[in-house]
Amino acid sequence: MRMKSDFLERPQGILCLALVIYGIWVIATFLLEGRTLTLLRPEAVTDRVLYTLVANILIGALLALLVVRRAITRKIISFKSAGFQSLKRTLTAVVIACILGAIILVLQQPSSLDPVVLLNVSAQVFPVTIAEIAVCWIVVGSITEGVLSTKGKVAALAGSILLSSILFGVYHFAHSPPFNQPTMVAFLSIIGLGTGLVYFIGRDLYATMVFHNFFGVIGVMQSLSASGLLRVYSQPLFPVIGMATISFVIFAGFDLLYVRKKPVTS
Repeated sequence: MRMKSDFLERPQGILCLALVIYGIWVIATFLLEGRTLTLLRPEAVTDRVLYTLVANILIGALLALLVVRRAITRKIISFKSAGFQSLKRTLTAVVIACILGAIILVLQQPSSLDPVVLLNVSAQVFPVTIAEIAVCWIVVGSITEGVLSTKGKVAALAGSILLSSILFGVYHFAHSPPFNQPTMVAFLSIIGLGTGLVYFIGRDLYATMVFHNFFGVIGVMQSLSASGLLRVYSQPLFPVIGMATISFVIFAGFDLLYVRKKPVTS
């Protein structure tokens, strides 16, 4: 028991813990979304709420932040290296991310630019985006970078971007079609490389979420349009918008009231 406790205090042990959280999150995603095709059923309000609460909020956000806090406490990573920045810097980065994301969205010529449709799809994607950034990049990515820091800055950065991007792609095998197809998983791994560059260069987790969410909106709109379900999103989907709001408030609240406020101890 003591040996296990000591291992979890070491950088390698913290990284293993991060990978365990990733695995639990993937399994929960499959059981609550991929297996039941939850995101392809706009009318399945109860299933959507359960999926969001368990897979994306409880595991993908709160448990992920607990691991991040542990890594910060053990001096494996720092607040700034993991993307926890000042309010002023975050607001500036978020504005830039919004502009860049909107440009990419328009250039992709989405099926609809109706503000209501965009709001609904963005709200559907956002709780998932929060969990994806938290698990794949803030937890696995930043901790991998911290563990590999002894190998040199370039090697640590390259290794963390590559691993988090691959895991992001693989995680989509747990989702509903078409995101669980091998070609789509490979494509999303490439998207993950772009998100990884934004995260590790900008070092702002909220700006990365905003930027990454635009890619999610593009992908989900294409899927909904192909399946003929996009018309359902032409009216405000208040349960979907409400869950997105709750997801962000819980994540940001836990960040500000626990991760950043609790004194760092050795």
